[in-house]
Amino acid sequence: MELRRGRRDGKTKPTTPAPEVSDSESLLFGGPLRYDTGWSQHNDAFLELNFRGMVRRLPGLLAASFRLARQADPRATNTVLAAEAVRGAAQAVSLLAVNSVLSRVIGGGALEERLRGAVPALVVMAAVALVGALLRAASTHATGRLEPKVERVATELYLERAAGVELAAIEDHAFHKLLDTAQYGAASARRMIMYGTRVVNAMISLIAAAGVLTVLHWALLPLLVTMTLPSAWSALTNARRRYESFHVWVQHARAGHLLSGLLTEPAAAPEIRVHGVGPFLLRHYRQMSETAEAEQARLARLAARTGLFAAGWTGLATVATYATLGGLLLAGAMALSVAGTAVIAIRTGSASLDTLVLEVNQLHEEALFVGDLQRLYTEAAKRAIPAGGEPLPEDPREIRFEHVTFGYPADSGAARPALDDVSLTIPLGRIVALVGENGSGKTTLVKLLAGLYTPDKGQILWDGVDAADADRHALAERIAMVAQDFKRWPFTARVNVAVGRSSAAPTDQRVAAAVADAGAQEVVADLPRGLDTLLARNFSGGHELSGGQWQRLGIARAAYRRGRILIVDEPTAALDARAELEVFERIRGLADSGQTVVLITHRLASVRHADLVHVLDQGRLVESGPPEELLAAGGLYAELYALQAEQFAAKVPAPAAPEAG
Repeated sequence: MELRRGRRDGKTKPTTPAPEVSDSESLLFGGPLRYDTGWSQHNDAFLELNFRGMVRRLPGLLAASFRLARQADPRATNTVLAAEAVRGAAQAVSLLAVNSVLSRVIGGGALEERLRGAVPALVVMAAVALVGALLRAASTHATGRLEPKVERVATELYLERAAGVELAAIEDHAFHKLLDTAQYGAASARRMIMYGTRVVNAMISLIAAAGVLTVLHWALLPLLVTMTLPSAWSALTNARRRYESFHVWVQHARAGHLLSGLLTEPAAAPEIRVHGVGPFLLRHYRQMSETAEAEQARLARLAARTGLFAAGWTGLATVATYATLGGLLLAGAMALSVAGTAVIAIRTGSASLDTLVLEVNQLHEEALFVGDLQRLYTEAAKRAIPAGGEPLPEDPREIRFEHVTFGYPADSGAARPALDDVSLTIPLGRIVALVGENGSGKTTLVKLLAGLYTPDKGQILWDGVDAADADRHALAERIAMVAQDFKRWPFTARVNVAVGRSSAAPTDQRVAAAVADAGAQEVVADLPRGLDTLLARNFSGGHELSGGQWQRLGIARAAYRRGRILIVDEPTAALDARAELEVFERIRGLADSGQTVVLITHRLASVRHADLVHVLDQGRLVESGPPEELLAAGGLYAELYALQAEQFAAKVPAPAAPEAG
């Protein structure tokens, strides 16, 4: 298989063929796990790197590093900059002192006088070395404080932006891919500080060495640059390959982590052992790892070839440089002391330029990933839940869906809208049940009600206020939800209840009241440490709950939130018959206290508690009314009710006929 990248001008550019798709990818994931990143992502900016482009972008890269550092710790940033600047200047002074020492020692006169004359320059060299050591220590200390702060700030921004986007963005494949790649940006931001510091030091050292060489002879500086160009080309070429490969293979890497995680996941452990799934997963993990290893081997092979070519070029340039220096000595154009200083300056300058190129390359490479992070910030801002909006009525009487249509993205595989021209009313302060077969649109409808989605067509009106124009955060404040797959947080039982309204302090009184409302007192009483029991078995001292116990805590979480509208999706799926009856009685009690309950359940016998039932079928509303009326009407609700009733009807065998006497 050969990957191709579409250019902005519509042309294509072939890249090195990727390894063939493994059988594991095809069997487990339905096809190749490769992202076609598109040249448009970084075509002009990064992927077509060259030395001139690197130099042109260097100020911007340093400025980006400086902004990150200033945001995290201004004082440490100033310390690093000052220390590195003075260190670079000290190296220039040291080179001049070396030249002075050589000229004194190699010059004419008695040896004792020559050595005595070199003492001041030697003292300067010693002082400069001491100052350099102190500055290096100060810079190291400040950088050590700065780097983790930069990573924390960048990570917090990443998480804040990710948590603030619409649900549709989280479920979008392209946005999730951006989340995948941007997660590495925070660590790269941290490393940018280190590389930026080295770049500043190397630049100042190079300027000092170049200044000395220019003073000694004009021909030495171009030769110094020629010696370092090959390593620059090699580093930039390999950086481009690594970055492009990372983006193409990021989804494959995530799949490999998924397989390894499944082998140690507690939820999968029973089936792995009973069904013998372990060897199956391990075999496919090995095959996918081998596929990824082939890509790494390809990169290593290309890097070795590029490095070998660059080393040959560097060797020729080095021979030319020292041949030129020898020629100048033979021609009498340069004194021996000056030549000695020139050799030291060339070695210092070459090392500084080498360091500069390598560190700029590293800075550039990390900036690619920080760029992904910045793109996430930008994209997340576009898809963020809007702030502000029209206020909702303080005490609305009803919520009306008027001709609401909603469909999931085309790549989700949905052949029809999840909801199609649905109009219905939810009277507040009542129990409203949503009934229908799987895929009828019930869960989608309550997500629209909760503001998690906005309709493609139609309106959701709160006494005349369109929810699409309302303050979304204020709308969410009125909603409490117990989803069918609600999150089982790996924290204490107390937090699992109190997270229902995390902005409120988890007081014992409020938590206890919520537990009582959900009938979860026995669940808490059976825990080793009560509400302070950790509900995560993979941690020391952790405890695991049954599905029914978790469901009780989920209802307690909703009760703790005290939302005006309680959405309950299959609240009794994991409960026995007695517990189910108790939960529905408590739900009735919530409605009697004035709370609106929107109930989704497949157990239609329990719907008799509802004041109003809406029946959905394939995304359309087909029936509405009280449960008794719907049963009498003989429609879809009555049909589904009868089917369930038949399953529970007792089939009592006919009594045996008495024997004849």
